[in-house]
Amino acid sequence: MNASPPWDAYAAECPTRMVLDRIADKWTVLVLGLLSEHPWRFNALLRTIEGLSQKVLSQTLKRLERDGLVSRTAFATVPVTVEYAITPLGATLASSLGALIDWSERNIESVQAAQRAFDARQPHPGRAA
Repeated sequence: MNASPPWDAYAAECPTRMVLDRIADKWTVLVLGLLSEHPWRFNALLRTIEGLSQKVLSQTLKRLERDGLVSRTAFATVPVTVEYAITPLGATLASSLGALIDWSERNIESVQAAQRAFDARQPHPGRAA
């Protein structure tokens, strides 16, 4: 068995930063979350993930496919039907991202309360500090 490569995400030139950048993107998290359930068609993803534009979904899916996290299958129908599915590599990532989604949903009220408290402590423009 080979030893793990000496990657260090804290080093400026480490290629793992590209992966971290990809998985830190909210659209990546949401797309992989849905694809971990079952394969999806493009328009179904677009309808389900509110606020996501067609252009950004297309870019996100292409990047995920390039990274080996998502597969794209075109079916010979009129018009052509395209389906996206998570790959085995993508599934290993999606299991971790699911925990992020769950944490976000469980803790959003606490985060918002902390933001309000922080903002209340900040000096306001036009008001004496």
